[in-house]
Amino acid sequence: MVTSFWQQGQLVEITITDLTDSGDGVGRYDEKVVFVPNTVSGDRLLARLTRVKPKYAYGKMHQLLEGSEQRIKPYCIVADKCGGCQWQHVGYEYQLQAKQNQVIQALERIGGLKLPAVDPTLASVSTFGYRNKVTYPLSISNEGEVKAGYYQKGSHKLINLNQCPIQDQRFNPLLKEIKQDITRRKWKIYDEHKHIGILRHLSLRIGEKTGEIILTLVVNGSEENPEKLLPGITVQAQKWLEDYSRLVGVCLNYNSKATNTIFGQQTVCVAGRFYVREKFSGLEFQLTPNTFFQVNTKTTEKLVEIVIQELALSNSEIIVDAYCGVGTFCLSLAKYLQQVDINYNESLNIETEDLSERKLRKSMVIGLEVQGVAIQQAKFNAKINHLTNVHFYEGKVESLLPQLEVKPDIVLLDPPRKGCDRSVLETLLEILPERIVYISCKPATLARDLKFLCSTGKYCLNKVQPVDFFPQTAHVECAAFLIKL
Repeated sequence: MVTSFWQQGQLVEITITDLTDSGDGVGRYDEKVVFVPNTVSGDRLLARLTRVKPKYAYGKMHQLLEGSEQRIKPYCIVADKCGGCQWQHVGYEYQLQAKQNQVIQALERIGGLKLPAVDPTLASVSTFGYRNKVTYPLSISNEGEVKAGYYQKGSHKLINLNQCPIQDQRFNPLLKEIKQDITRRKWKIYDEHKHIGILRHLSLRIGEKTGEIILTLVVNGSEENPEKLLPGITVQAQKWLEDYSRLVGVCLNYNSKATNTIFGQQTVCVAGRFYVREKFSGLEFQLTPNTFFQVNTKTTEKLVEIVIQELALSNSEIIVDAYCGVGTFCLSLAKYLQQVDINYNESLNIETEDLSERKLRKSMVIGLEVQGVAIQQAKFNAKINHLTNVHFYEGKVESLLPQLEVKPDIVLLDPPRKGCDRSVLETLLEILPERIVYISCKPATLARDLKFLCSTGKYCLNKVQPVDFFPQTAHVECAAFLIKL
């Protein structure tokens, strides 16, 4: 029976009217907001309140009274438990609508932009099997068997998986057997509460086009000799290479910090090679275990096509790609600019080359990136693709961008979820490139940064293109296109 009190444990009848950027459904009871996971707009349900605040509450579904027409049967049997997906119960067309609406609301409420031009969300090329990289935390069962999976939402309860529908299905033959091998080897599993044990995470990365896979074990330690941490790892790694034809390398990544950061700074190759080859937008890439590369390869190629189409390059622009990673966007853009006849300098960095000498060059792409490993990969990727008009510099964008002695025509921003440092935006307002392309994986920080840029009257937002890199989840990528006024 539904009571009239607003208290924990209470049953309330609500109708879900919206979806949040965390994936929860939103309804109202007695003029107060209630957030309920595993629901969709149009659901009518009884929810049991689990956490109550003065103006809002969180609940869980007690009984579905009437299902929404947008509700479908989840593909995965643990979809309601695993924290990897939030929206497998939501029809895909509605997922796309919800993500467009998420972007619009952020731009209006946070960015203060009235009626922003937000295009319909570009659908993912594949709605399942799209993830080219997975990283699973490890734990040990009461029976002593190794578990790998995702944490249940809002907890650190690990949901053990032997396969996952959103990851590249070529990972599936490896996951169960590798866990069994780790169990048999009796390698000690890391305890995050006590900060003891060795094995922390199991990571798999695949070249979506080449099928090459690299396996990385993240370990708690900093030993140079892997055998000290994982006795028998050398023999086991070689056996994995023999057993799995797609596997090209086995690596160890050292992370001894008591934090939620997955990868440490040091990675060593135990067997095979330390990278996979990938083909992307007509280019060849080498990807190491812990450098950033978008997880949805084919849909990222679609976004690159949109960026190139919107920019309509004239073959003579100077482009700065801030937060460039391994060169995903800047190398793709460099193909459309005039190449220069120079000897490629492997040791190129901001301390050794005078940027003022580049004032005479008609076109080039400059990549800025704080992660040294990514910079080295970006340089190598440029070299193997014979791109001589792109140059990379290691360091924080907020430090490097003001030092550039060339005036960019276009600046492409692709920051982490926290968005751009305020000083980066201030520098943009000083150098005033003709166009800015802002790639974002979090609409809230995108909206905050666009508000700062556009409120000055120096830039206007031309349009925003949401892109679905993460089907079955609430995450959405965006490309915002700004023009100087």
